[in-house]
Amino acid sequence: MRRQSCMAIGLACLMASALHASEPHSSPPLPDADARTLYTLGQLISRTLESFALTPDELKYVGMGLEDGVLQREPKVDLATEAPRLHELQSARRAATAAAEKDRALEHVANVSANPDSIRHANGLIVEPLKLGSGEMPASTDHVSVHYVGRLVDGTVFDSSLARGEPATFPVKGVIACWNQALPTLRVGTRARLTCPPELAYGDRGLPPAIRPGATLIFELELLGIVR
Repeated sequence: MRRQSCMAIGLACLMASALHASEPHSSPPLPDADARTLYTLGQLISRTLESFALTPDELKYVGMGLEDGVLQREPKVDLATEAPRLHELQSARRAATAAAEKDRALEHVANVSANPDSIRHANGLIVEPLKLGSGEMPASTDHVSVHYVGRLVDGTVFDSSLARGEPATFPVKGVIACWNQALPTLRVGTRARLTCPPELAYGDRGLPPAIRPGATLIFELELLGIVR
């Protein structure tokens, strides 16, 4: 996962996304193509701010900063002095989000662990065989062809090769640690469900906007073949 700070995004991006987020939910329709394009810009920028978990009241101040910046007014604060606090705020909000996400996963992990067919690994990975294959097992140096659906513990689908209509091919070593560990234990033709703790996925940083900090990920996969 690439590291990305708010400072790298820039203060202007922070302000722009917040301005959109502060609009009423029942805002009027977009009047023309330019409006749709600018709205799209705001939507895309807002996705970089997932880890801040900003409230409506906080967004008012973000909007003030945006307006003053765009209109080239004198800043109300010394930016160099205040900028380091953005990192502190981001880290604190991300940690709180990760803790809540881990609590949310506890019930799912307990239910999966209670399944007598589950294979629980010491590092938290849980493998549930759904259909046993009879083919070869891939080596860590192989490429594999896989169909999969990735979900959060609330059932939200964040990625799916089935939805794209074609299997994914990738090196066994080129995936998250959860898959890297599980794939060499599966035979071609196997269908399995993986429960991946955040430590074996995207950790406490997550992969916003689709994957929240601290998220436990669930993958249903079918190992279609080994590509050498």
